[in-house]
Amino acid sequence: MTKIIKLDDALSNKIAAGEVVERPASIVKELVENALDANSTHIVVEIEEGGLASIRIVDNGDGIDEDDVETAFYRHATSKIRTDRDLFQIGTLGFRGEALPSIASVAHVSLTRSTGVGPGTEIVLEGGVIKHKKVAKARKGTEITVTNLFYNTPARLKYLKTVHTEAGNVSDIINRLALAHPHVAFEYSHHGKEVLKTSGNGDIRQVIASIYGRNVAKKVKPIEGESLDYELSGFVALPELTRASRQYMSIFVNGRYIRNYALARAIQDGYHTLLPIGRYPLVVLSIEMDPKLIDVNVHPSKLEVRLSKEEELGQLITQSIKQIFESETLIPEADTRKRTNFSSLKSEQVSFDFEKPAQVESVNVGLQVKENKTWQDKTSSYFEVNDDVNQDSKVDQQRPQDYEQTAASQHESTATAIEQEEESMEVMEETVGQETVTEVTERVPVLYPVGQMHGTYIIAQNETGMYLIDQHAAQERVKYEFFRDKVAEVSPHVQELLVPITLECTAQEFATINEHIDDLHAVGVFPERFGTQAFVIRSHPTWLPKGQEEETIREIIDYLLEHRKVNLAKLREEAAILMSCKAAIKANRHLRQDEMFALLESLRKSSDPFTCPHGRPILVHFSTYALEKMFKRVM
Repeated sequence: MTKIIKLDDALSNKIAAGEVVERPASIVKELVENALDANSTHIVVEIEEGGLASIRIVDNGDGIDEDDVETAFYRHATSKIRTDRDLFQIGTLGFRGEALPSIASVAHVSLTRSTGVGPGTEIVLEGGVIKHKKVAKARKGTEITVTNLFYNTPARLKYLKTVHTEAGNVSDIINRLALAHPHVAFEYSHHGKEVLKTSGNGDIRQVIASIYGRNVAKKVKPIEGESLDYELSGFVALPELTRASRQYMSIFVNGRYIRNYALARAIQDGYHTLLPIGRYPLVVLSIEMDPKLIDVNVHPSKLEVRLSKEEELGQLITQSIKQIFESETLIPEADTRKRTNFSSLKSEQVSFDFEKPAQVESVNVGLQVKENKTWQDKTSSYFEVNDDVNQDSKVDQQRPQDYEQTAASQHESTATAIEQEEESMEVMEETVGQETVTEVTERVPVLYPVGQMHGTYIIAQNETGMYLIDQHAAQERVKYEFFRDKVAEVSPHVQELLVPITLECTAQEFATINEHIDDLHAVGVFPERFGTQAFVIRSHPTWLPKGQEEETIREIIDYLLEHRKVNLAKLREEAAILMSCKAAIKANRHLRQDEMFALLESLRKSSDPFTCPHGRPILVHFSTYALEKMFKRVM
C-alpha cells in the first residue's frame, strides 16, 4: 500500500490559506493589492466585527474579463507572470496566484466584476466550491465580499484577537497602502463608521494628516535622496515627535510595504543622538529601484524581501536624513497650541531691547543670590576658550567694561574663585578646542541667562521668549563632540598610570580581547598580555575625564566583551558618549551667572546643540506669545 498520495485541491488550498490568510487583515491586504494592480484610483473597504463577519472591497479598476472569472479562483492562477524570468523583475504587488483560492477555501466569497464593456458577472463560492454564477450590473471594476471567515476551520479562530485588535490590524494595512499610494483615494469604515478617508490627490502629507493628525503632519520634513540605483522620497518627523515602537517607520519599495531591519536601523542612524533611548521616529519612506534589485518572492506574505546592495541603500538613507537636520533648528516649543497673529493687540509687557546693553537682574534660585550684570551684545568676545582640557574650568568673570585686562590675569582670578568651591565644575567651553571651531553656530540664538532652577535647569531669555536648558544635557553634548573628535584622532599623547590596571578575565573574555586588541588600540586603549588570562594597562590617553580614567577604560573593555563583534565606529561612539556623560556637570550643581553664560556659548558652538548624546532634549522654548497667553495678557 502506497504511503505517498497527492492532496486534493480543497485540502491544498486550506494549507495554502494557512500561509496567506492569517487573519482578516491578511485578506484585506491581498484584495486591496489586487485592486491597486488593476489600476484602481478609488478603493472602498468596509468590515464588520473586525473583518470576521464581513469584508467588502469595491474598486474602480480595470475589472476581470468574463472568461477569467472562474480561472481566477484556481490555485496558482495569475495574470502577473508568464515565465520564470518574470520572477526576477516583479512590477506588481500580487503575482503568486494564491490569494483568491486561499481566501475562498476558508470563507464564503461573492465577486462581481465588469470591464465596463457588456454585462457584468457575479460568482459565489463556499469553501472553494462554486455555488452559482450569473449576470450582474456592468459597473466597471470589482466588488468582492468575504463572509463567515474560517467557518470550516474553527481551530484557526482561537489564534485571532479581539474585534478591536483585528480591526486595528486592518487599519494598519489600509494606512500603509494609503501612504504608499497617495494618488489613490481610500475609504475605510468599520461597522459603518468612517475610519479613514483620503483624497487621492497624490499629496503624502495630506495622507499623513488623515492618519496621524494635523499636528503630526506639521512636524514632518520632506526627504529626498538619489544614487545610481535608488531614489528616495517621503517624509521624516522632527526628533521631538517620537514613538515607543518601530511600527511608525513605514518603508515602501516600489509601492510595496516591507519590513527590513537593516533599513530600519539606517533610519535610526540618520537620527543619530537626536532620539532618546527606546524611542523611534515616525517616517514614511518610499524607495524606487530597478525590480531586478529586489526579490519579493521570499515569503508568502511578501513583507520580507531580499535586497541587492542593501548596505549602499542603508548609507543613502542615513545620509539623506542627516542632511535634513543639519540645517534645522530643533528646539521644541513648550506651547503647541495654534498661533495667531496678534500684532494688532497691545500688550502691557515692556519690550526688552536686545540690541543695546541692558541691566538684567539675575537670581540664582539655589543660592538665593541676586546681582546685576551687564551683558554686551557681542557675546562671542565675552569669554575665552581654554585649550587645556585637563585643568579646572577657567571661566571669565570680568564684566564687559573690564575686558581690556590681560587674558592671563582674567584666568588666574577665575581659577582662584573656582578652586574655593566644594566641587570641581569643569564647564566645557575649554573642551571645544579653538582649532576645531572657527565660528559660532547660528542654529541656536544667543541666550542670556537670568537664573537657575533647582540647580538643574538654566533659565535664559532673548527677544523670542524664554528658554529652559538642562545644564547636564547641554554640557554632555559639548563634551561628547569634543571626545568624539579626540577618540577618532587617537592622539599618541598618553599619561602613565600611577597604578597599572589589571584585567583578570575568563578564558572566553581573554580570547575576545586578544582577538580585537587592534580595535582597542584604535581608541587609545593598549592592553598588554599579563600571564595566561589577564591583561595590564599602564597608560591612558591624556584627554580622558580627569579622575575617571580607570572607570572609563574598564567600561570600554566591558562594551567590547558584551558585543563580541566589534564595530570600530560604534566602539568609538560609545566611548565618547560614556566619557561625556561621566564628565558633564550633574543636577543640583549651582552655577554662577558667568558659568551659565559660558556653557550656553559653548553649546552654541556645537554642531548639534539640540539633544544630548542619548537623545534627550537640551532646550525648550517658551515663546513670548505663549507666556503672554498664560498670563491672560492676550486672548
